[in-house]
Amino acid sequence: MGSKPMTFTDQEWEDISRGIPGENDLFLQKYLEGREALIAQEDKQRSDASFRQSLSPIARRACAVVQRIRDEEKKSVWTPQLEDALAQNVENITVHPGMMFSLSKSRMESTKLWRIVRRMPKGALLHAHMDAMVDFDFLFDVLLETPGMHILSDRPLSTAAALEDAAVKFRFLKEPRTKGNIWGAGYVAQWPILLTHAADEFPHGGRPAFLKWLYSRATISRTEAVEQHHGVDHVWRKFFTCFRVVNSIIHYEPIYRRFLRRLMSLLKADGVNYAELRFSWDLDYYRQDSEVPEGDYTAMMDVLDEEVKRFQASEEGKGFWGLRTIWATIRSQGTRAVVQDMDNCITTKLTHPHLIAGYDLVGQEDLGRTHRDLLPEIMWFRKQCAEEGVDIPFFFHAGECLGSGSDTDHNLFDAILLGTRRIGHGFSLYKHPLLIDLVKEKRILVESCPISNEVLRLCGSVMSHPLPALLARGVACSLCNDDPAMLGQDTAGSTHDFWQALQGWENLGLAGLGSLAENSVRWAAFEDQSSDAWSRDVREASVGSGLKAQRLKEWAVEWERFCLWIVDEFGD
Repeated sequence: MGSKPMTFTDQEWEDISRGIPGENDLFLQKYLEGREALIAQEDKQRSDASFRQSLSPIARRACAVVQRIRDEEKKSVWTPQLEDALAQNVENITVHPGMMFSLSKSRMESTKLWRIVRRMPKGALLHAHMDAMVDFDFLFDVLLETPGMHILSDRPLSTAAALEDAAVKFRFLKEPRTKGNIWGAGYVAQWPILLTHAADEFPHGGRPAFLKWLYSRATISRTEAVEQHHGVDHVWRKFFTCFRVVNSIIHYEPIYRRFLRRLMSLLKADGVNYAELRFSWDLDYYRQDSEVPEGDYTAMMDVLDEEVKRFQASEEGKGFWGLRTIWATIRSQGTRAVVQDMDNCITTKLTHPHLIAGYDLVGQEDLGRTHRDLLPEIMWFRKQCAEEGVDIPFFFHAGECLGSGSDTDHNLFDAILLGTRRIGHGFSLYKHPLLIDLVKEKRILVESCPISNEVLRLCGSVMSHPLPALLARGVACSLCNDDPAMLGQDTAGSTHDFWQALQGWENLGLAGLGSLAENSVRWAAFEDQSSDAWSRDVREASVGSGLKAQRLKEWAVEWERFCLWIVDEFGD
């Protein structure tokens, strides 16, 4: 006896289909109403909910225009066919979700969405490391143009291994030295060679090839960025050597001045009116025409002060709010070195109070010392600040890791307990429901750096980044670029990170981007403030009466002007 066929007969299907509810059936409509209400209820918990609620009519129109363009470009730019084409054109790289920033940056920069985000008023850049801010094509040209610059190495640059990881430095000398060959096996370690001479003698193609090699030593390459199988520690080792190469370039006054001018010019052109830069410099700064490093940070800070004022007085710098630094000690160092750097921070705060916004501990968290391990030094710092009569708040890196419950992950607990005003990265914060509640209660902002987290292998893509989870839970965040010159953005601006967020997350939109930018102004440390004054100004935002409220109002005017431009330029 045969079994009954499992497919419907036409008559059976006709009978069954009559019982399937249509979209307009009352009970289905009731379900959909409840569904929409549930989504709306959750959206009320988002950190950008009040910003969205207060959008002006022109801003709402601009958001709709941007959403339309985003949807169009999602179909025409980010397609499986594009990924396949990129995979075929790039040797030895397997394209998988999330590697698109490294592989298709130029295509990103040709879109309408890029034009829009590039023009957006982005407020303040709250998380960036000074050495890694200016495009290296510019910086290396300045290096070669600067008279008296010499190159040194800890060993001959005569092998592939030495070219890849030797400790290379640059120094000014009054008398040019051309004897010796840094590219040959007979080179004597730390012997200076005139840079232009050495560049022209580069054995693999002269000066053009030298510049290409130097660029490879100062940046995470596209291949390195996508080789996920090597892991976090591997890419961080290369990242550390990038700083080692770049540091000595900009620690000479003539180059430092041009570096600062370029930095502020790039920021202003990208819609960033203010930045707080992590500052991790040894005492190896040289005044112009000096072969002896300075014994303190006075000259360096004087130059920073002069160049900021000079830029603000220029036509290009009109409306630029300024730069401040966050003193950042390398966390992997021993107690003596850490305490010495803390003491240097306090001394510099006393001489240049308006340029030091706060204090941080930086470097790879997994391989560095935890906040728990550094507690004695941190407590000494607090005590010393009190004795010297200075208030230096904390803006701690924390949770820039993959661990869950690890010692590194627990840096988040210490950062909050120690009173940090913002958290750098906070990548693992989404795993901690109690800490999320505390961060919201204490109004601590998370300085999120999506592209940095992707390139340094904390996530495979902007799509798997935890920032949307934090925003959904009501955590205040801002978008930052961290180390753009080294990580592939090739500019000091933040447009790449803003673009990635807008294109990558369905429920962010232009309004969400606007809220992130407004947050950057709201949580900026424009001036020294007590804990109470800081909390009051963050809470009151634009309805307050201080400098922060004034800056928020200025940003709001720029935002409305920007939204009007979008409607005029791209509206139907």
